[in-house]
Amino acid sequence: MANKSNRRAKIVGTDIELDITEKKDIIIESHDDDHGHDDHHHKETFITKYIFSIDHKMISKQYLITGLIMGIVGIAMSLLFRLQLAWPEESFGIFDVLLGKWATDGVMDPNVYLALVTIHGTIMVFFVLTAGLSGTFSNLLIPLQIGARDMASGFLNMISYWLFFISSALMIASLFVEAGPAAAGWTIYPPLSALPQAQPGSAAGMTLWLVSMAFFIASSLLAALNYIVTVLNLRTKGMTMTRLPLTVWAFLVTAIIGVVSFPVLLSAALLLIMDRSFGTSFFLSDIFIQGEVLHYQGGSPVLFEHLFWFLGHPEVYIVLLPALGIASEVIATHARKPIFGYKAMIISILAIAFLSTIVWGHHMFVTGMNPFLGSVFTFTTLLIAIPSAVKAFNYITTLWKGNIQFNTPMLFAIGFVSTFITGGLTGIILGDSALDINVHDTYFVVAHFHLVMGISALYGMLAGIYHWYPILFGKMMNKNLGYIHFWVTAISAYGVFFPMHFIGMAGLPRRYYTNSNFPLFDDLADTNQIITMFALMGAAVQLVFLYNFIYNIFYGKKAPQNPWKSTTLEWTASQKHIHGNWQGKIPEVHRWPYDYSKPGYKEDFVPQHIPLKKGEEEY
Repeated sequence: MANKSNRRAKIVGTDIELDITEKKDIIIESHDDDHGHDDHHHKETFITKYIFSIDHKMISKQYLITGLIMGIVGIAMSLLFRLQLAWPEESFGIFDVLLGKWATDGVMDPNVYLALVTIHGTIMVFFVLTAGLSGTFSNLLIPLQIGARDMASGFLNMISYWLFFISSALMIASLFVEAGPAAAGWTIYPPLSALPQAQPGSAAGMTLWLVSMAFFIASSLLAALNYIVTVLNLRTKGMTMTRLPLTVWAFLVTAIIGVVSFPVLLSAALLLIMDRSFGTSFFLSDIFIQGEVLHYQGGSPVLFEHLFWFLGHPEVYIVLLPALGIASEVIATHARKPIFGYKAMIISILAIAFLSTIVWGHHMFVTGMNPFLGSVFTFTTLLIAIPSAVKAFNYITTLWKGNIQFNTPMLFAIGFVSTFITGGLTGIILGDSALDINVHDTYFVVAHFHLVMGISALYGMLAGIYHWYPILFGKMMNKNLGYIHFWVTAISAYGVFFPMHFIGMAGLPRRYYTNSNFPLFDDLADTNQIITMFALMGAAVQLVFLYNFIYNIFYGKKAPQNPWKSTTLEWTASQKHIHGNWQGKIPEVHRWPYDYSKPGYKEDFVPQHIPLKKGEEEY
């Protein structure tokens, strides 16, 4: 049955009299075949359609919009502490308005400075980048690119979003706690995080942080299991693993890393809760507070560091791999060229995933680690440069002599390759124990991970939003506003993070509330002001993006079926958002996903569902 509407079903029912069981079978069969019908037999209400939806496209929008709102909060926080760093102990009216009692006469309190740095880090790493990349694009693209009606479990998918939403709400709620939000840094090292009396933010604010993260981890694990099962079990006919787009490969491997490493963070959080509330001492030993000797013995804060960084480093790749996958797709599409070294790209994704789980010790070179162990972690860290370089070279080779269309997604993808390389090079210095000791915990580290993880992942996410916006909302984003957004963002990102390398090498420590107390750093005050100026400029241009994003949802130009002339399956799906993605049969796959500019074809792209000609080779 090609189109099963209620009216049609009635006709069939009157024409042919069947016994009940047969009728059931036919209905089930037709439902499988044609899950993409327009009008459901039950009318969807606002709540079932937009709030408690089990449709993967809607859930991806929910993740995206929640991630963007959290992003606004995270960026606002960074601006507040950047103002403090540029002009320490000056009075700002905005501090008075936003921070209230934490900024007497408009001067920021040191405790709230630490809290802002902590919550900014947490929000950006977990709630913006993890949700904005894995949550949004894994949900949107996995079913559409593998040719599935939906995720393996729509219900689990909905649950994982709502757990994420609760976790975001709790993180925001912790900002309004009387004693202040968590302030132990985003890495929440004990004893600051383990002793409620250590500082104001260590009390209720820290408890809320831990509860919020527990919800977040549960959400990530459920979502990751769902993605893995969907990719392995629900691929359409002909969609072998070596015909999967690199985006799906990246999402699959990201989900596997999440399943391996997130439980370790959960165990660290649970042990921390026990230390805080039940008198255990996993992470505490021989502590004095305000002249009082506490009874804790036998624990070690270094154990916490091991547990935290066992997730903390793979987390970098949980954020980065989806961005790498999106960049592969966008660069191939807009360069009108097959991606260079498809199989090498898959192997490099798998190599990165494996290596990322055995390098966590490079965050701990200064904890008194055995030098032999330090050299092991140095070796494994430097090994990761190989698959990362493979990716960078493959992107550059794909761009080489391509018929490049400089659309907004392409600009962000090229920007991504640039920051990935520049940020990656500094990682080689930090991964070497002998060099790392000199710049550890300075602004050099801040520069490195913001370029690799912050800006690169953000570029990947923005490239994805501009590229798949037609699928998300059926409209096109404004190209000229996109250009403004890209160029100002690119200039400000390097303007903020490039100088940080130099102030880091000059020895300026991170997480300090003011540097004016140290005559050694007097010369660096001007640099901090320049950095803050660039940060304000970069944040202002994100308003252009938000305007472009929101305005075009309602008033944008309607998108054609396949605006970028792309080969992958998602562009063949119904433009009207129906639960089931395709009206009628799911397309069958006959070729790999990167047939651009193939000789022998009139068009410069051949979609995956077009059969091979006689004598035509696939690759």
